[in-house]
Amino acid sequence: MKKDYTNEYNIIRTGGIGFYEQKRGLIAVWGKEAVQFLNGLVTNEVAKIEEKVQITAAFPNAQGRLLAVVRILRRDDKFFFETETATHEKVFNNLFRFTFAGDFFVEDLSGNFRYFEISNFKSQISNPDFFEFQNDFGANVFVPNDAAENFTSELKSENAVEISEELYEVLRIETGVPKYGIDADESTIVPELGIENLISYQKGCYIGQEIIARIHFRGHIAKKLTGLILENEAQPNDELKALDGKNAGKVTSVTFSPKLGEFIALAFVRYDYLAQGTELKVNETTAKVRNLPFINRIS
Repeated sequence: MKKDYTNEYNIIRTGGIGFYEQKRGLIAVWGKEAVQFLNGLVTNEVAKIEEKVQITAAFPNAQGRLLAVVRILRRDDKFFFETETATHEKVFNNLFRFTFAGDFFVEDLSGNFRYFEISNFKSQISNPDFFEFQNDFGANVFVPNDAAENFTSELKSENAVEISEELYEVLRIETGVPKYGIDADESTIVPELGIENLISYQKGCYIGQEIIARIHFRGHIAKKLTGLILENEAQPNDELKALDGKNAGKVTSVTFSPKLGEFIALAFVRYDYLAQGTELKVNETTAKVRNLPFINRIS
């Protein structure tokens, strides 16, 4: 039996604070050659990260396909990588192999922290023992294990509501956040994610750059992760069809949006059908392409 999350959803969508705890990876990297090595591994420009500033980047393989999406935060001379559980080990191993090649050090800090995503929360946390990452919808915070209970108590004292796994999935899809292993995997070419500011096309060479740059400068992606408004519920992996019967893509995640009052989905849609409002079919259901995110802000 599914838990009723209507009250919590309404609180969050009307500007209230909500928090969700999940497992995430936190990896520290430092050393005199850290910038050099990192710039050769990720799609964004590590050398330009300023103190206490974060960027989003991808780890591609040699074919430009996605190994992981990460956020990188700079503190003093260290870089802190935040990544999904599904890609945590892969990112750590990818980084650690270079510790034998030069002045480059890697430490997995994940076991020392608990991770919380907090909606409608923009204030900077001043505690230097915490690691805070920001996005358009709130704050994501790594809290030391021994401080986590006090941290959640303080959130609750601010009338923050705890977000269930079911509700988190609704919010994730509404805000257009892909999940590795569900909406993207190692078959995904990095630009197909459509994540803004994920790739620098001015930086030096990195693994997979040739293919990613060729797509950008000489043509266009074959497909892209986008949104769908559905007439009726569909299922992940359902095939999308154009009105002339041609294959138009594949559904990856589906939920019902209480705010929109409609079933919505994340899907990879082929280039010819990406324009907002394009009508497609999934089984006998009508689907209309919708740019992400479905909801621009949490509140």
